[in-house]
Amino acid sequence: MVAFEYSLFVRRRLASPTEAGWEVTFAWYAPDGSMVDMTPYADTAVAHLNRLGAQGWELVTMTEDHSLDHPNELHRYHLKRMVQAPAPRPRIGRSGRMSRAR
Repeated sequence: MVAFEYSLFVRRRLASPTEAGWEVTFAWYAPDGSMVDMTPYADTAVAHLNRLGAQGWELVTMTEDHSLDHPNELHRYHLKRMVQAPAPRPRIGRSGRMSRAR
């Protein structure tokens, strides 16, 4: 049986009081629900996505949030990768004995 796990990679471009006038941050929402700030590991979304692809992640879709003010951007990259599915559990038949599911 094929099974997948899913994750979310988020790129934010925010207005900032720094000299550049804006900053870009990257966050990884892992399948277990944890969040990791990925900003220090690369400076572009493409670099992050290439690293994730090398780890077996496949880009499913990308969405952009247009509800933010003009200088701000939010991009969400939805990813998946195949995982080993657990073996099916044996079921108890009518006779009360263990049998394999058909």
